[in-house]
Amino acid sequence: MPKKISHVLIANRGVPAVRIMDTCRDRRIKTTAVYSTPDRLAYHVRLADQAVCIGEGPPLESYLNMEKIIAAALKVGADAIHPGWGFLAENADFAEMVEDAGLTWIGPPPQVIRAMGDKVEAKKYARRANVPTIPGIDNVKTLDDVKRWIKEENVEYPIMLKAAKGGGGKGMVKVESEDELPIAFNQAKSEALKAFGDDTLLAEKYIRRGRHIEVQVVADQHGKVLHLYERECTLQRRNQKIIEEAPSPTLDEDLREEICFTAVRLMREIGYASAGTVEFIFDSSTNKFYFLEVNTRLQVEHGITELITGLDIVSLMLDIAEGKKLPIRQSEVKVNRWALEARLNAEDPVTFNPSFGTITRLQLPQGPAVRISQGIYEGADIPPYYDSLIMLIMTAGQNREAAIMTMDRALGRDLRVEGVKTIAPLLLAIIRHPSFRAGHFSTTFIEEHMDELVAMFREKSTEDEILKIAKFVARVSALGPQSWM
Repeated sequence: MPKKISHVLIANRGVPAVRIMDTCRDRRIKTTAVYSTPDRLAYHVRLADQAVCIGEGPPLESYLNMEKIIAAALKVGADAIHPGWGFLAENADFAEMVEDAGLTWIGPPPQVIRAMGDKVEAKKYARRANVPTIPGIDNVKTLDDVKRWIKEENVEYPIMLKAAKGGGGKGMVKVESEDELPIAFNQAKSEALKAFGDDTLLAEKYIRRGRHIEVQVVADQHGKVLHLYERECTLQRRNQKIIEEAPSPTLDEDLREEICFTAVRLMREIGYASAGTVEFIFDSSTNKFYFLEVNTRLQVEHGITELITGLDIVSLMLDIAEGKKLPIRQSEVKVNRWALEARLNAEDPVTFNPSFGTITRLQLPQGPAVRISQGIYEGADIPPYYDSLIMLIMTAGQNREAAIMTMDRALGRDLRVEGVKTIAPLLLAIIRHPSFRAGHFSTTFIEEHMDELVAMFREKSTEDEILKIAKFVARVSALGPQSWM
């Protein structure tokens, strides 16, 4: 029996919370925001129909406090919770607590989240679904396990060590040589334990010149599974994505069909329901792809898939959570544009150190081919407790070149953020780089070209503009009226 969602509490903040509110508003669904004390004047708080304070600044006291969030939902009379991305979005215990409280969880079943959150378990599902996986070993406990695998399989360096429970680049260390292995092993175990409470690792062959291709999937509770095509998420810094595009410039039509239907086959094997993403790494040298992981949540970059297909993925998640059948067939999903997304983080564009403070000036890019998902406003404070993402800038075009041209204008001419540093100069340098324009890049693009990219920075500020005006006034004062005046 389908159930009607009329009031959603959003267990998140900033960009993801605002994004979910947009669709809820379209569907006339009431929204409740939660916030920490430093976020009391945050953008997502201003946009919600109502808001509840759930604790102090540190995430463990607020956005990661499951009991307080569920208590808030029950207090305001919400009938569903959407977790967005980050924080509790892939926490199976939280999903179970939501359902046990009699609320609707807008996401995949808790048991699926738990299984896919374990990289070892996820690879077992992939193998059962006949999905290729990266050569490697699971359940690494000791350094000798890795050494034995390298010797027995004659594996060449570099290799990757990854946290078995990991994600988001945490607990992931590249090892270039045998000399580096002991330190890298201890680093990976330490990061894994700190981030996920479990220091179990897995070791895999490192794919040189690899590219990250992910397939967006939606599945209802009635066994219907569809793909919404793929996204290219290769450009990363510190193992975290920075620029994405859809479709991928890497794939031809045969490979596109193969990788998309491979993702569908895996999600059907898992018993997936809701929106989710299957990530692959693509080996450019062999034209082979390998399973990486399943993201059991709404992805940051889902917006570019929406731009190229015309579908609202958050709305589909709501339909699925209500028990409805997907209203579309696979043959009806068409790609009609190219889209890019740039993640604007409040960070130093050279060191990537977080930048905190007050937004003293904000000018947003505009135009028919631009989509902005913002988590800030002029005058807003950027607190030091949370992820540095403040805005998603998306552009679309008839083809890749047109989408890039619009992104160039959006970043280089229209965008102004003052009061904090952002990585806008780096984003602009990347999209202007000849290799990016040609579609020739890999996951190591930024580290390989960082000096070159920094040399391309052209930073402008209000001080620069004031200096230009001062020079003009001085010139007129010294030389008198000019001929054109």
